[in-house]
Amino acid sequence: YTLTIQSPANATITKKALTVSGTVTAENKVYDGNTNAVVNGSGASLNGIIGSETVSFSTGGTFSDKNVGTGKTVDVTLTGADAGNYSLSYSTTADITPRTLVLSSGSVTAANKTYDGTRNAAVTAQSPSFSNVVSGDTVGVGTTGTFSNKDAVTGKTVAVTLTGGDSGNYQYSTTADITPKALTMNGLSVPASKTYDGTTAAV
Repeated sequence: YTLTIQSPANATITKKALTVSGTVTAENKVYDGNTNAVVNGSGASLNGIIGSETVSFSTGGTFSDKNVGTGKTVDVTLTGADAGNYSLSYSTTADITPRTLVLSSGSVTAANKTYDGTRNAAVTAQSPSFSNVVSGDTVGVGTTGTFSNKDAVTGKTVAVTLTGGDSGNYQYSTTADITPKALTMNGLSVPASKTYDGTTAAV
């Protein structure tokens, strides 16, 4: 008999799927314009590794996207000399919190107001520039803001409304006052006379 091979025979070696025992965690982070995540797998182990091959959890994972959000999915990846022969379908969650803008020039101010029962604030921006906007992001300052609550207090925090395509990933605040609202009275309020009692109390 003779054997003639017409063409090379090809086959595929697919990656072996691993499972996880224990819990892998990811760290929350402040928005930085990328999807990189820091992962800690020290409290967990991988099941299914062949022999003494070198595979472990990578300290770097990947957020589902770069934007601010709570409980965002983080995909956990593998590292090690033999990691390319294995796959891992495992994810955890972490938060991306807003980046606080740092004003480098110009000004952003909120107007004081008399108590009106709302948290609305008026904001004025004079050519503001911020030193820590992620390269390529678009962020600006609007004309409104929100007081921390509606009550009359001095030096209250005002969260400034931001504009631009990436504004949801940033935050900026200033301060302003809410002063008490003066009431007027219809009719007459008469304090009662009293015998001296050593106090300033009046009815």
